[in-house]
Amino acid sequence: MRVVRRRSSVDEVIAALNEQLANGTWAPGERIPTEQELVAELGVSRAVVREAVRALVQLGCLEARQGAGTFVVSAADPSPMLRQLRRAELRDVFEVQLAHDVQAARRAAQLRDDADDERLRALLDRRDRAASPEEFGAADVAFHSAVVDAARNPLLTEMYRYFSERLRESLVALRADSALQEGGPQAHHALFEAIAARDAEAAAAAAHAVIEPCLTSLRDVAGEGGTAS
Repeated sequence: MRVVRRRSSVDEVIAALNEQLANGTWAPGERIPTEQELVAELGVSRAVVREAVRALVQLGCLEARQGAGTFVVSAADPSPMLRQLRRAELRDVFEVQLAHDVQAARRAAQLRDDADDERLRALLDRRDRAASPEEFGAADVAFHSAVVDAARNPLLTEMYRYFSERLRESLVALRADSALQEGGPQAHHALFEAIAARDAEAAAAAAHAVIEPCLTSLRDVAGEGGTAS
């Protein structure tokens, strides 16, 4: 198997395992290599391998047998189902972000100072310049975390810090999925301008407008329609 270059990518490992299933390297009924062997072959952590195998077990491609190993059940391509599951999970994440960000933006507009403005401006520029999905995810989280910090609510800041890694992973997946949309530079600049102008209601509305395109597109690809509320 090819070595997975991005060591944190479960999706990359799933793709590598699926290649072996699709090309018949591992036939139905056959035991796949052990977790330790997969770690050595793919060059990733044990946790990443375990999560990838667990995902394929949940999809019915593999079966884990206590004391015997993991066996091939089906060579069917799990990618369409994985995309659907990922999109459902993304919606949960961005709905939580919406709840946090609207209130944070409102309070940030009321309480921000000049140092907050400088920090937000610099982070917004970094977000605008982000090229890869990974850079984009990190830059977007940094900007929104700074908005939360400017709200001066220690509990909200701590909650967002706990949430931020899951949000970063979701933003990377969002940028990598061409079927999904995200709140682009214009919406984020509107959010910054409202906070800088100390317009609390405009800031809350702008925070909502930043996340709404993502939630709308997630509902559209799921065939649900409707708009973010």
